[in-house]
Amino acid sequence: MKTLPASILFLGVLLFVAFSAQAADLPTFKLIMKSGQLIPETIEVPANTKFRLEITNEGTDAAEFESLELRKESVLAPGVTRTLVFAPMKPGRYPFFDDFNPETAKGFIVAK
Repeated sequence: MKTLPASILFLGVLLFVAFSAQAADLPTFKLIMKSGQLIPETIEVPANTKFRLEITNEGTDAAEFESLELRKESVLAPGVTRTLVFAPMKPGRYPFFDDFNPETAKGFIVAK
């Protein structure tokens, strides 16, 4: 088995650290999905800023975060937490919902 030259290995470690540090610097907002409810229903984020949404399913059934307008979706089993990263958004109101409970679980991300 061939080993990587030290310079390539070092470069890989630097890139990993740089990307990890950048991700840690993102503003993070939390959303709880629980039994057809979204807590909070409205999430205010800074406009024109990349951010992270940490979603936790505290319910006993699966939940699915979905936003057609933002082209994001993620299915969460009970007790699971997932993170979605969003590109900078123009000021506005962007709807999202729980695809398994679309009548009761509706919310908005508001970029200001």
